[in-house]
Amino acid sequence: MGFSQITLLLLVQLSLINLCLGTRKLNSLYQPPPMSLTYHKGDLLEGNLPISILWYGDFTPTQKSIVSDFLLSLNPQNQQQQKQNPSVSNWWNTIQIYMKKAGKKQTNVVVANQVSDNNYSIGKKLTKSQISELAQVANSKPGGLTLVLTAQDVAVEGFCMSNCGFHGSDTKLKSAFIWVGNSVTQCPGQCAWPFHKPIYGPQTTPLGAPNGDVGLDGMIVNLASLLAGTVTNPFGNGYFIGSAGAPLEAASACPGVYGKGAYPGYAGELLVDSVTGASYNGFGVSGRKYLLPALFDPNTSQCSTIV
Repeated sequence: MGFSQITLLLLVQLSLINLCLGTRKLNSLYQPPPMSLTYHKGDLLEGNLPISILWYGDFTPTQKSIVSDFLLSLNPQNQQQQKQNPSVSNWWNTIQIYMKKAGKKQTNVVVANQVSDNNYSIGKKLTKSQISELAQVANSKPGGLTLVLTAQDVAVEGFCMSNCGFHGSDTKLKSAFIWVGNSVTQCPGQCAWPFHKPIYGPQTTPLGAPNGDVGLDGMIVNLASLLAGTVTNPFGNGYFIGSAGAPLEAASACPGVYGKGAYPGYAGELLVDSVTGASYNGFGVSGRKYLLPALFDPNTSQCSTIV
């Protein structure tokens, strides 16, 4: 090969190298346009928020305490004695940012009353309208929030097919409700990930459930997500992005993210219990540990995690 041919070949190679470097540089500089959850000027669940719980079906005392302790952990005063960070109340602080931006009072969760329906009074196959009726049974007073939690042997319309839970409201009574089901025997791959292998995508090893109960720890993840969305968008005219019929809310805008570095199929960098090997990202009252979803931070327009 002649000198001129070698020189030409080197120039071509250098050009290709520069082109590749330029592409990498452009990619590294590119930032997707930030989205923003718009406040639509509606009522939010502000101030002292009484929460009623309806346990529909068979739940053990331990399972009930996992949920109750989570709700108690949202109040920073209940966690002051714990002195462990990151805490569940740290996670809830992001919701208080939404309230402040809207000129509302901080939301303080108060567990008001609990009702158990161990006998499945209206059966084991429920429609969405029946969930609303059950919410009114647990709390017929104006205001407040009701949690309708169904046991693992209860089938609910849309469960496992289109959702793992939902929230609704009664605008006349100015009250709201949340439904979440225990998916452990019906669809843990959809509604209890990352504590169970997903129904599709990379079949990575499931994470250890922080309270040793795949079904209940999965319910906490879904309950936390829906609680964040309900408080900031209880009646469909609060904070959300997209259409009012299918809104992305404070937590649903950040699906599958629990720690830094998360990507589809990977929950992110989490804390690991040295004894049980379970994964978590927040400390609660009574020595509890929980895995909580990322929340969309209205200050940074990014998904924010507490670890």
